[in-house]
Amino acid sequence: MATFPTEGFAARLTHWQNRWAAWQSGRSHAATGFVSHPEPRSIGLFARGKQLMAGNFLLAGHLVESPGTLLWDLPTSAPEFWLEAHGFAWLDDMAAVGDPIARARAQEWIWAWIARYGRGKGPGWTPDLTGRRLIRWINHAIFLMNGRSSADTQRYFRALSAQTMFLSRRWHASAPGLPRFEALTGLIYAGLALTGMERLVTPAIAALARECEAEIDAHGGLPTRSPEELLEVFTLLTWAAQALGQADQTVPQAHRAAIARIAPTLRSLRHSDGALARFHGGGRGMDGRLDHALAASGVKAAPGNGPAMGFLRLGAGRTSVIIDAADPPGGHAGASAHASTLAFEMTSGRRPVIVNCGSGKPFGIEWHRAGRATPSHSTLSLDGYSSSRLNRGTPEILADRAHVTQTRPTETAEGHALRLAHDGWVGTHGLTHSRLLLLSHDGRQLGGQDELTAATPENRARLAAAITRKGGGEVRFTLRFHLHPDVDAAIDMGGNAVSLALKSGEIWIFRHSGSRGLSVEPSVYLEKGRLMPRAAKQIVLSGQVAEFDAVIGWTLAKAQDTPLAIRDLERDDTVYSI
Repeated sequence: MATFPTEGFAARLTHWQNRWAAWQSGRSHAATGFVSHPEPRSIGLFARGKQLMAGNFLLAGHLVESPGTLLWDLPTSAPEFWLEAHGFAWLDDMAAVGDPIARARAQEWIWAWIARYGRGKGPGWTPDLTGRRLIRWINHAIFLMNGRSSADTQRYFRALSAQTMFLSRRWHASAPGLPRFEALTGLIYAGLALTGMERLVTPAIAALARECEAEIDAHGGLPTRSPEELLEVFTLLTWAAQALGQADQTVPQAHRAAIARIAPTLRSLRHSDGALARFHGGGRGMDGRLDHALAASGVKAAPGNGPAMGFLRLGAGRTSVIIDAADPPGGHAGASAHASTLAFEMTSGRRPVIVNCGSGKPFGIEWHRAGRATPSHSTLSLDGYSSSRLNRGTPEILADRAHVTQTRPTETAEGHALRLAHDGWVGTHGLTHSRLLLLSHDGRQLGGQDELTAATPENRARLAAAITRKGGGEVRFTLRFHLHPDVDAAIDMGGNAVSLALKSGEIWIFRHSGSRGLSVEPSVYLEKGRLMPRAAKQIVLSGQVAEFDAVIGWTLAKAQDTPLAIRDLERDDTVYSI
């Protein structure tokens, strides 16, 4: 098991500071019980819990099949696996099963952790993992403590107390954003729940309010621009507010205002199937998690009409389209940013149609890097050049970032229109990418036009220089439309169109103009909780810049509706699929 960071002196120093704080915390006075019985709020999946009980451990994209083995004895050295194991989010899944066998297994793993790591050992003693772990231990305390001896109960509360004191000393060492929200929410949870820890609550409340003001912008967005991360932060803030309310504690205005700002932003980032748009390292979110979080917040605000964390939404009928309409995040917030400027996703009813490949992080560094590149998104790219480029540092961030130069939504007689442009290739090729999207009022047709233009003499000189660098060759472009794995695509109409069949029974037809090549090629769908990337397809339009511009038009029109008798009653999402 990997327990020691190797990123450099700063990481090693932080590791030892965490270890020292954990050792000191273990010597603190222990709580003797709960102030009140905690109420579970985190949601798990029954199927995942059953798989864990069967000895199939899928954590952070790594599967270990070892029935009858104690979790902490599993034969794997993958650091990501162990970090997720020590965060204890899997406890939600065990509690979702909830039978005596699941309880006994969860109790075995909990008390083994206390014996082996409770004095500050192992990779789990970081502020964010400790906050995540405390929330689960407190949420599921009744499930865990049922039938345990008095001595076990004392050990449980000593471990809870040590982790709470550790957080009070080290929460400030967590990274800004989601890790710090996890740490502070865990500290508030524990301070409210455990006897003798009340003094830790007031400073944690104030710190969380400051983080809300610093990290949640005026429009309810995060610097990372990850929709799924925004949902995680929103969920934590809602949990903290509920815990404070139940303890008759005042929720600071900054805290309440952050929840109120985030809710309409998340609604704007939700597709018609209830899932989140998958951008900048985020996934679709666990089924039902978004709706549950929005309901728990009590905020009734509708989706906003303007940009939501830099994304714009077109919606009509049963169709939703979400577009990345802002610069990718830079600096520390850009550690997982994607070169996805002007990319879009489209969902019809409960069926995703056009998607982005997603985050490859669970599948290793090469998949992570590939998933961030422009060709992994449903937009235009130049051969060999993403619209934003990585710096190849540590961590890898998008240092050479595209800048959105135009964002113009309009209403027309034909439907909802959006015109955008970015300058990601002006410096390298002198080319500006412009994109026009038009969604009909009934949602049955999405039209688009993509254009590459070298408009000024200076940019035309850059384009000529780029052509010269290629030995007089052409500057080629590729326009990609990645399809969800459940979409069946086939070339149709003599090679001039692509028919898309959804499992709901809908048929969509893709047509184009202004491109020399149309093909359906292999793609991948990168999804958390899977062992391997899922095979998928993509529609590819290819061509080259003639003179000083190129224009490609395309349409995606619904040719057949879902039969009402079977409309979207089932989804084929499964757990532990390859």
